[in-house]
This record gives sequence, C-alpha cells and structure tokens, in this order.
Amino acid sequence: MIPQLVTVHVRRSNGRRVRMYIPVVPLALVLSPLLVLAVLGGCIACRIFRISPGGALRGAGRVLWALPGTRFEMEQSRTVVLVSVR
Repeated sequence: MIPQLVTVHVRRSNGRRVRMYIPVVPLALVLSPLLVLAVLGGCIACRIFRISPGGALRGAGRVLWALPGTRFEMEQSRTVVLVSVR
C-alpha cells in the first residue's frame, strides 16, 4: 500500500508544538514535473553505473511499500521533528 498521509510534528525551541498533515497524492501531482526530471536522472544514473532500471524500480517500489507505519524523529538543538507515515 502506498502511503496516503504523512504527519509531521514539530516542537519549536519555545516548547510550542505544531502538527502538519501532508497528503501524498496531491503533493505528487503538484511536484510531477520535478518527478519526471528525477526519473530521467535515475535512468541516466542506471545507464552510467550499469544497473538494471527494472531492478532499481523494484527496489524503489519495495521502499514505498515498507513506508506505511514508519516513524522517525530528527532533533537539532531545541527543535524536534517527528514524522510518521500512514
């Protein structure tokens, strides 16, 4: 299952918490021109490093299928960001 929603929790240095919900599909549609460039760059990289584009695509698909339920936290000084993928 491809993730549908990413929840980002940010705790600012003043202790205030901010929660953001990011829908994946509309964001992908808005960024689709950049995604086309990324796919083109990936194909060129596969050609340079002699990697099968199909194998690289299968690997990327496996990463996407493993994302739902993933949580990770980033901390820098007094700011903390918690990201969970649903």
